[in-house]
Amino acid sequence: MESNSQDRNLPASERKLQKAIDDGQVTRSRDLSHLAVIGVGSVALFALAPMMFARLQLHLTRQLTFDAATLRDSGAMLYRLQDMVAWGLIGCSVFAAIVMVAVILSNIAVGGWVNSSKPLVPDFSRIDPLSGFGRLFSKDKLADVGKMLLMVIVLTIIGTVYLTATIQPLAMRILQPSVAALQYMNDWLIDGMAMMLMLLVLVAAIDIPLQKFLHKSRLKMSHQEFKQENKESDGNPHMKGRLRQRQRELSQSGSVSAVPKADFVVMNPTHFAVAIRYDERTMNAPQVISKGADLLAMRIRDLARTHAIPILQSPMLARALYANAEIGQDIPSTLYTAVAQVLAYVYRLKAALRGEAPMPGEPPQPSVPPELDPHSAAARP
Repeated sequence: MESNSQDRNLPASERKLQKAIDDGQVTRSRDLSHLAVIGVGSVALFALAPMMFARLQLHLTRQLTFDAATLRDSGAMLYRLQDMVAWGLIGCSVFAAIVMVAVILSNIAVGGWVNSSKPLVPDFSRIDPLSGFGRLFSKDKLADVGKMLLMVIVLTIIGTVYLTATIQPLAMRILQPSVAALQYMNDWLIDGMAMMLMLLVLVAAIDIPLQKFLHKSRLKMSHQEFKQENKESDGNPHMKGRLRQRQRELSQSGSVSAVPKADFVVMNPTHFAVAIRYDERTMNAPQVISKGADLLAMRIRDLARTHAIPILQSPMLARALYANAEIGQDIPSTLYTAVAQVLAYVYRLKAALRGEAPMPGEPPQPSVPPELDPHSAAARP
């Protein structure tokens, strides 16, 4: 069931924001685009107009100039017309390119660059009359209507005040020479355009944060969507458990190469194998350098035999170390005594093999706290 819009009170997550960008849904301000078109277009027009008018005047003068050579060459007028049209197209192309760049930069300034083709894909749901009628009363449309109504009111007030103040001097220009009248008309149009641009700047300054707010409101999430996204991001708990188990197995299999450095290996007797190493100069406590179960335990045992590393059978200690100690980490403090008993036996055994001490007796069977043995009833919840 899709969440009601009234339930969407959580801000959009980073994943949803990125998905919106990938879909081409970013903040856009039409008023900033209008400002770019009118403002930059006006500046470009005033900058290009003198040069273009001078060039067109030159070509028009050439078009209206006739002599004997022109009358003999019937194609001369066509060449002049081609030059005139070419300059006109160049001027229009430059003007269009300037305005187009301004519009693109204005959109990038608000929503950033979007590298997505999804907005170009036809969406037939947009022509659905029922959904279109519903969009007429959405929060975005109400904001647009309110903004346009405000612009009409302000434009009406500014236009009325400006025309009231300048209509009389403008009407009197009919009594002046045409050059002065045209200059006044040019100044009058520039002043009116400047006032309109000031209004567009004000509207764009209001519209940009408004569009950002509306965009974030559209992307708000419900609690159900948030939970579903977290589930999709984190993955299925069962699959995560299997992945962690596989990673643990790979880590353990990679640690088999460290078995030749072990002081001894403790087993149970075939299901678990744990290799222990202790260096009093560099270690605070004995460490597990390799461990494994079943086939991996057999590999650890065979490798220990190959390198003449003592192997002791202590089921409870092997299970406790396998379940509670991590590779490369110190053993739990609750197992210090048990491991110390085994280490003492191993040191006496190595001394006896070197001929420095008598052969020790039977291997010790160290006591292990029941809560550390996974097969003990005390360790079960």
